[in-house]
Amino acid sequence: TDQLFKCECCPRKCGVNRLEGKTGFCGVGSGARISHAGLHFGEEPPISGVRGSGTIFFSGCNLRCVFCQNYQISQEFQQERDRTLTPGGLAAEMLRLQEEGAHNINFVSPSHMICQMADAIVAAKGKGLVVPVVYNSNGYDSVEALRHIRGLVDIYLPDIKYMENRAGERFSAVDDYADVIPGVLREMLGQTGNLQINCDGIALRGLLVRHLVMPGLLENSRKCLGFLAELSPDIHVSLMSQYSPQYKACDFPEINRPLREDEYREITDYA
Repeated sequence: TDQLFKCECCPRKCGVNRLEGKTGFCGVGSGARISHAGLHFGEEPPISGVRGSGTIFFSGCNLRCVFCQNYQISQEFQQERDRTLTPGGLAAEMLRLQEEGAHNINFVSPSHMICQMADAIVAAKGKGLVVPVVYNSNGYDSVEALRHIRGLVDIYLPDIKYMENRAGERFSAVDDYADVIPGVLREMLGQTGNLQINCDGIALRGLLVRHLVMPGLLENSRKCLGFLAELSPDIHVSLMSQYSPQYKACDFPEINRPLREDEYREITDYA
């Protein structure tokens, strides 16, 4: 957590001293602030399996997606049950989830909490954590920070949201997402390789990339898939169709509607 003295955990590089309680774009100080820790059965089948994924939802986020489905956790801090944990406390949650039968420990939105997460993983492994660790991010990660945690993460589960910066700027308050994401995915693939699944269909190690197909942004989706195909033709991709106009999306006419079936089919055919 020494790196929180002048925070550069994510590409925003706010430079604030989170150890003194100051907060940057993500709105979170030095503690591991979580909104929920429990078994989750709604992830991709190789992640949730039959016993569930041991998900730990961090509060705050380094993006401001206007269509966010978890905005109470990520942007508005409305969760009365939020808890701020030490690395030891976070490690204890990981071990509890392993005891409950989780196939893995799944950190959701860890980009701005990567230092606290790393300390907790080291502590948990020292106390008997053996299930895979999943890094479940929006893709707006610091490549340098990812290099620091090499060996601690078994499965990378990032989004590729945009390969068009203007879309990222309009919908997620980020002006360089398309510049950052290629290096992030190359680093993740370099660390863990392509997805490895056991005989029961459960992920053991590797990279699984998510892409949410958005209404009207089909050219962006094609660019995302084109990049992934160049990165590795064997890459595992989860093409998500569940977009609906949540949170502030009603203020943006072009995405103020659900995804149509023909739009999704066009992108799956392209993939």
